[in-house]
Amino acid sequence: MNSIFILLFLLFVKHWYIDFVNQNNVEIASKGIYGDSAGINHSAKHGIGTLFCIVFVTGLDYIPFAGILAFLDFILHYHIDWIKSNYSRNDITQKTFWTDLGLDQLAHYVTYLIIARLVL
Repeated sequence: MNSIFILLFLLFVKHWYIDFVNQNNVEIASKGIYGDSAGINHSAKHGIGTLFCIVFVTGLDYIPFAGILAFLDFILHYHIDWIKSNYSRNDITQKTFWTDLGLDQLAHYVTYLIIARLVL
């Protein structure tokens, strides 16, 4: 299997796990408060997970570059979540909630496409 597909698969699974399984209520509530430690912690988990995904596919020689890309993911993830938290609708019965959630997820996945392209 092509390495780019493996990397993307790992990044998508990492994203699902950290955003939908591992995320706690404090992180969810804090993502809209700029600079709050819980929101930063949530995004840091994404950055660390991205680092592991890249190193798994590329090997230990790529740790410095993987670290830069992991930091990029951390920064982008934090700001994408902050924007969604501040500008989206929270009523899950409304179409706008689902549109905003979908746009948020699309932004994260575009980040992973860019990372994968830079890596491989």
